[in-house]
Amino acid sequence: MPAAPVAKKSRRPSRPAPELIFGDLWEFDPAPETADPKLKPRYDLFIGGTFVAPAAGRYFDSINPANEQKLAEIALADERDVDAAYAAARRAQPGWERLSGAERGKYLYRLARLLQDRAREFAVAETLDGGKPIKESRDFDVPMSAAHFFYHAGWADKLDYAFPGARSISAHGVVGQVIPWNFPLLMLAWKLAPALATGNTVVLKPAETTSITALKLAEILQEAELPPGVVNFVTGAGETGAAVVAHPAAAKIAFTGSTEVGRRIMRATAGTGKKLTLELGGKAANIVFDDAPLDQAVEGIVNGIFFNQGHVCCAGSRLLVQEGVADTVIAKLKQRIRVLRVGDPIDKNTDIGAINSREQLGRIRRLVEAGVKEGATLHQPACRLPAKGFYFRPSLFTDVQQSHRIAREEIFGPVLSILTFRTVDEAIEKANNTAYGLSAGVWTDKGSRILKMSTELKAGVVWANTYNKFDPASPFGGYKESGFGREGGRHGLADYVKLG
Repeated sequence: MPAAPVAKKSRRPSRPAPELIFGDLWEFDPAPETADPKLKPRYDLFIGGTFVAPAAGRYFDSINPANEQKLAEIALADERDVDAAYAAARRAQPGWERLSGAERGKYLYRLARLLQDRAREFAVAETLDGGKPIKESRDFDVPMSAAHFFYHAGWADKLDYAFPGARSISAHGVVGQVIPWNFPLLMLAWKLAPALATGNTVVLKPAETTSITALKLAEILQEAELPPGVVNFVTGAGETGAAVVAHPAAAKIAFTGSTEVGRRIMRATAGTGKKLTLELGGKAANIVFDDAPLDQAVEGIVNGIFFNQGHVCCAGSRLLVQEGVADTVIAKLKQRIRVLRVGDPIDKNTDIGAINSREQLGRIRRLVEAGVKEGATLHQPACRLPAKGFYFRPSLFTDVQQSHRIAREEIFGPVLSILTFRTVDEAIEKANNTAYGLSAGVWTDKGSRILKMSTELKAGVVWANTYNKFDPASPFGGYKESGFGREGGRHGLADYVKLG
């Protein structure tokens, strides 16, 4: 009897992963933060412990990027004001360094506690001035700023233990510092805290688009009764920063900002004997292997690129995905960015706030246009953007080649470039194929692979199965065109002292 034919199993077409789609069935009610930021209509320079008018009598407007409305007038410092700031810092420095470490630590503890007392006020001011979502200012920027003051207050009387074996430990003297607009308050704390703990005095210039929280911190310096001249703030644009860097009284310069400006500062300080630390741009690779916990990795990818609208030097702006899971990861990312809320930064529901300035929004648009023109495929959710203000949709690029500008240049916006790889060696080669070396992320279930990647990747910081995790005790900094020197931890302290 002939055998019965075996029935062939019918192949069903593959279906996309199920997802909940609610569309426009409902909208979140507005949930604005109501704390009063206590802004003044005009801010002067902070020199010698008091607010003083600029020598030229000139001011410029600070604009809220969320609605393009004026927040306050900010003093425009020129070389005469910078001279006055350095003179005040030089007068104050010997007495500040002679204080015991315990006494200097008391001032830093006081600053940290006063900042905590006014946390909601500072969070709202930071969001209004910079455009980042209030939940980020509230939950990250302000608490981490206070944490840096607390941490370095603890080191102030323990410098002998920070540098065992050193025969002598002394301050550099007067330090000139220039900080960027993406984390105004946090970068200020990163710079000020180690300088003050080690006996230096400071002349600091905040970014011209985000000067308000620095000048509000000056009020806290007064309330803490910090000796006059120990900290001085001069506000303005690039010319003011150049005067801070070039001033002969500066024994050390600390700069955070773009690689282009960092190069100019290196040229300006070459041969002057000034100590220099630079924390510059980045084009970090976030690497996902096929054994990674994919849902967790997707959340880390979203945090890595869309945190603070992508205005982060260590943003994971290049995603490298192993080929076997690339389609799955990309599909999950497209689903995830569809539910990100772009809008008013002061609303607690907002995930992505306003781009910091019209100039930065223009740069993001130009690089995205270049990506499309070079052949990459752009994916953006169909979200509604506010009519006023500077906003950009969260964006993914697939079909990206390493020669594309979006894979090589720092976009500094909510734009992710996705590439694929097959082997560990290929992932390492592609990740290191960049002029930058600030940070990287690795997602895998294998501890041995994490250890191998951490040693092979040319990056100052490597996160494993997480991203954008910071701690005052952990040094942060880069290699290559991402700069040199470290901030945070004992390594950061070392850049502010002379060891004998």
